[in-house]
This record gives sequence, C-alpha cells and structure tokens, in this order.
Amino acid sequence: MGKAAEPPGGGGDIEPIDLKAALEERYLAYALSTIMGRALPDVRDGLKPVHRRIVHAMRILKLDPGEGYKKCARIVGDVMGKFHPHGDAAIYDALVRLAQDFSVRYPLIDGQGNFGNVDGDSAAAMRYTEARMTEVATLLLRGIGEDAVDFRPTYNEEDTEPVVLPGAFPNLLANGSSGIAVGMATSIPPHNAAELCDAALKLIEDPEAPTEALLRFVQGPDFPTGGVIIDSQAQIREAYETGRGGFRVRSRWEKEDAGRGNYVVVVTEIPYQVQKSRLIEKIAELLQARKLPLLADIRDESAEDVRIVLEPKSRAVDPELLMESLFRLTDFESRFPLNMNVLSGGKVPKVLSLKEVLAEWLAHQRDVLQRRTRFRLGQIERRLEIVSGYLVVFLNVDEVIRIIREEDEPKKELMRTFELTDNQAEAILNMRLRSLRKLEEFELRREFEGLTAEKAEKEALLGSDEKQWAAIAGEVREVRETFSKKTRLGRRRTRFADAPSHNLDDITVALIEKEPVTIVLSQKGFLRGMKGHIADASALSFKEGDKLKFAFHAMTTDKLLFLSTRGRAFTLSADKLPSGRGQGEPIRLAIEMEDDDDIAVAFVADPDRQRLMVSTDGSGFVVGEADMLSSTRKGKQLVNVSEPARLGFAVTVVGGDTVAIVGENRKLLVFPLSQVPQMVRGKGVRLQRYKDGGVSDVKVFKLAEGLSWSDSAGRAFLRREEELLEWRGDRAQAGRLVPKGFPKNNRFAG
Repeated sequence: MGKAAEPPGGGGDIEPIDLKAALEERYLAYALSTIMGRALPDVRDGLKPVHRRIVHAMRILKLDPGEGYKKCARIVGDVMGKFHPHGDAAIYDALVRLAQDFSVRYPLIDGQGNFGNVDGDSAAAMRYTEARMTEVATLLLRGIGEDAVDFRPTYNEEDTEPVVLPGAFPNLLANGSSGIAVGMATSIPPHNAAELCDAALKLIEDPEAPTEALLRFVQGPDFPTGGVIIDSQAQIREAYETGRGGFRVRSRWEKEDAGRGNYVVVVTEIPYQVQKSRLIEKIAELLQARKLPLLADIRDESAEDVRIVLEPKSRAVDPELLMESLFRLTDFESRFPLNMNVLSGGKVPKVLSLKEVLAEWLAHQRDVLQRRTRFRLGQIERRLEIVSGYLVVFLNVDEVIRIIREEDEPKKELMRTFELTDNQAEAILNMRLRSLRKLEEFELRREFEGLTAEKAEKEALLGSDEKQWAAIAGEVREVRETFSKKTRLGRRRTRFADAPSHNLDDITVALIEKEPVTIVLSQKGFLRGMKGHIADASALSFKEGDKLKFAFHAMTTDKLLFLSTRGRAFTLSADKLPSGRGQGEPIRLAIEMEDDDDIAVAFVADPDRQRLMVSTDGSGFVVGEADMLSSTRKGKQLVNVSEPARLGFAVTVVGGDTVAIVGENRKLLVFPLSQVPQMVRGKGVRLQRYKDGGVSDVKVFKLAEGLSWSDSAGRAFLRREEELLEWRGDRAQAGRLVPKGFPKNNRFAG
C-alpha cells in the first residue's frame, strides 16, 4: 500500500477522526438534547422547556389573570428572542395548545380570538390572537421571585430562565403530556386535580400508602372531552402501579325519541384527541362502502357542544348493537396509552408509577417551601437589622442629629457611637425627617416584634419535618378547594362503565347486511352464493360435465357448515361466498381439504340444534352444531372414520326420540335415540350390525307420530308405533327386512 496522502499546505489543521466514534458521539449528544430539552416533561412541574419558557415570558410581560391581553405575536417574539431559539410556528403551536380547553384539562393560557376547535381547524395567525395567563399558570409560578427554584443562563447568556417552575399545581398528571424522544416516548393522560390533591394528602399522611390506597381517590384519567372509560379496575390498578398501560375510551351517547316509535342515537362526547370532522368523514366512507348496515345516516348538529346524530336503519335495530358496531370500526372508541416516562428530578428519564410521580411532586413542593422560607428569613433578618437601627435613632434623636450636622464623617461616627452596622448607618442617613414623628416609633416597635415572631416561626418551620408537611398539606388543600369538583372547571368529565357483554358473533352479524342468498355447490366442488332464494334449482347452469350437488337457502348473516367424507367440519360465512354471476369458485380455495376428501353434507349452522352423525359403517353419535363451528381454513376433525368407511349422514335431531336406520341389506332397525351418546368428537357407537355392506339411510322421528316415508312415485307411507313392533329393538342389532312398500332405493325420501 502506498503512503497516506499528506494534507495540503495552508489548509489549517486536519484531525483524522474515526467515523463510527464521531457518529456515536454526535448521535448521543442529539439524543440527550431531545430527551432532556424537548420531548420529556419534568416530573416536578409537568412542563417541557418550551411550555416553561412561554409561561416564564408571560410572567415577565405581566400577563396575570386580572391584567389585559397582549398579542400572541408579542409573546412568541419574546420567547423566541430571549429563551427558546426555535421556530415561531413551533412556539405558537405550543402556546395555542395550552389555551385549548379540549386539548388541556386545565388550560395555562386564557386565549382571546380563534384558537382552533375540536374539528381539527387550526388557530388564527398569532398577529390576530391575544393571550394572558390563567390561575393555573400563576399557581405554577407561585414563589418564583422568592428564590423557590434555580435559574440558569439563557442560550445567549444575556438573561436567565428558571430550570423548573415552583409548580404548586400537580400539572404533570392534571394536564398530562405526550412526546417522542430518541429511543423513548411518554404518554400521560389528564387527570382530575381535586382527586390528585386528595391522593397527595393521603401520601403526606401515610408515605407508605400503596398505589391501591391512592386509587380510592384517583379513579382514573379525566379527559377534557369527557367520554367513558371501560377498563376494569384491575387493569387500571396495574397501569398505575407499573406506569405503563392504556385506557379504552368510548364516546358517550344516549337514545333520543324521534316520535312514532322511531329513535336516533345522539353522541355528546367523543374520545380525547379525536378530530370530530375526520371521525364523521370516516363513518360516511364506511356508510358508502356498506360496512355499517345498521346505520342509515349521520349528521353533525354540533354548536358549542358536541352533538352527532346517528339514524338507525330501522326502529328494530338495537341501539347498543348499533353503537358496538361503530365502536369496533370507528374512533368512537379509541385507546389512550399510558407511559409515565418523565425526567425524574429533572435529570433522569424514568418510567414512574402514580405513587412515585406524586411523591416526587411533593418532594419538590417541600424543597420550594424550604427555599422560600429561607428567602423570607433572609428578608426578615435584613429588615430587623434596619428596624433596630431606626429604634436607636428614636432613643437618641438629638445626638444623631448632632453627629449628622457636625461630624465630617457622620456614618463612621454613628457606627462607632451606637455600635451600628454599615447597613444600619446607611439607612439612618437616608431617613426622611418626617419619619422622626413619635407615631413612627410605635409602628417600628410593632414591626420589630412582628418580624421577630415571624422569624421564630420560620426557623421552627425549617427545623421540623412535621410542620413542613403540615404547611404543604395546607397549600394542597387550597388547590383542591380552588379546583373542587363542585366548580365548573373541576367537575369530573370522564365517567367509568363496564363494556357491554355483547357476543362477538352478534356484532359480526350486525356488520353484515342481511339479505337472502341461495348456496349452490356442484359435484365438482364449485361453490357460489346467488342473491335471493331460488325456488327451482333445476334451472341453474353449470360448467360442462358438472351438475348440482347441493342447493339450500340462507341469509348473508348465516354461518355455513360443510362436512367432509373424512369427518372434518368446515365453517364459511354466507356473505363471503363468491358471487353467483359466474359458475362459482372451487370450494378448495376457501378450505384446506385433502385430495381424496369430498363434501358429504352442507347446511346452515344453528347453534341450538343437534345432529346425528352416521358413518357408512353404521357407527354414530349426537353432536351440537355449535361444537362443529371453527374459525380456521383447516376446519376441525369431528368424526373419526376408518378406511374404507366415510361420513355418510348428518341427520337433524329436532324433537325426535327414535332412530330408524336401514342398511344396504334392506334390513330396518328402530331404536331409542337415548341409546346414542352425545359427543364433541370421536367414532361413536355401533348403530346397526351388518355382515356385509353398510348404511343406506337414517332418520330421526317421534315414535308417537309413527315412521313415514315416500316412494319414487311420491306416494306417502306411514307405520304407526304399534305397527313397528317387529322392527323395534336396541342399538347395534341387525334389524329385520323392511316393511312392504319401502322404496327400492332404500331411502326414506324416495
């Protein structure tokens, strides 16, 4: 190999760096920046940096709840220029969201103008809208001017910004948060502030309280758009214990009488973060695609509140089944994930449980309380120093005046004469003459005593954990009262309910348009579903060399059972069959059947009905049609048959009590059905004994009504109970030759 090329002269220093190491280092820096400075909220104040900077900038602009509004463009400009060096659109989007009462449970910003709506329409441009803070934002900022939190230099080091807000409001859980970082994400639903305060008070009272005890107060999420949560208590508990899970949220609806026996369903609340206009468009598309056969029409009659009107196809439609079908196919039901991945202590990304989140918030409140108390103590001590200096003046007014008038350096002389500090002497020199009134002395003494008492109180507070927690509990109670469930903002919006226990099959059937259909299977295995109930099957056309095997009537909502000669049961839905326009498609495309297997029997499934399964060697058992159903292409093995026997018959048992079986040897045996066992799968028991051959036909009938059959000419025959004595016996006997008049083809239906 040749020598490595030298860097060109005068090009500056070139340092070779390993590409892999450089990428790892830079990507890690990017990932940390995204995690810490953009996507994950701080567990203490529940805010991401952009939200924190917006609130801080509004504080500097003095946009308190009682003050006038200012243009959002002004706020965004200040945030971008001083604190947040990102695009104005991103900052304005974050500001808008904090003002939307359908996005944020407790808005931090009081907006004036068009701030968007639940349909997904965007807000007006920032030059048209105005904003100021809400009471929630002022709670988050409470004590920020009292050294409650640390400040750090801004991006250009021209100013400072808070690392975290004091956060006297449980904002993380109350307003929730969502974000995607690098390799991790967060998703926290909003909760009810009053419930969170109750849980926090419980945690102050008993720091060892388990999550289950806290859930007596925190029932679950409380979304700004309401809705109904249908998860079980066990699922909710597990989600809060682990910090991971999810909540199924459904729209709230009610049945409204439309007169003349008709009704409509009115949806008044939709799941959180679902755009109403998009939801209605999706339902309209499903209606056009005929995937919602129970629904006739949908209308949006919303004004200030949500009002979506659903018209059923007919008054006979069950409203609960209608809504279940919509919940399955549309965003009338959605799942909100829970992933409480937050910055613990403002530094470490961590998935926390409900208890851990509340504990960290309370620990932050304690830290804020201690810092504010120390700050106040410093103020008191400085003021006491000045006041005690003033009191010296009042005790020695004449001497003080003399020193100030006659001495060249009055400050030093005052300090020497009365043993004053520099601050006290400076304050005395800056005093106004009018303050020398006698009244002022009494006020100063009262102030001195008051400050001394307050100092003792603050020192006692700092020295006692119990007093600190009592003070925090008092502040939490204030927040709870401010956002009590009795207030308009504080009342719980999201309710809880059990999901209706509808059978999945009922819902599936409800999603299919019910129409008559004729099922046609040819000898060569071509299957089709022809619209309507065709009375004359002889008019059906088939491919050359093919002919009809089965034809029976069904509805598109029915399940069809096809039993093969090898004893397997296959289930197909009538609505999924190939159209009857052509000759159909091979049934083997819909089911997996062996080459030497064939369809022996086909019928519409009735879960309440039983059938007598009989193989050609004379074995059989009774099975319910519900046990024949399967959901796979392979079907399920039902009857175990041994070569060369095959499944021959599947006779319905509808009120019958007796079995009539005739063999190929033309011997008839009549025996009680009770002698045949009920099974789910197997070979069964011997029904009739043969030396040679097998079964020709089987029939189940009521003995009291007699045994009937018809010959090839269509003549009907009937043998009454007493006339059948000769052929009656027990299962597995050989039987006797058929009675006179029995058809030559050995079939009960000639």
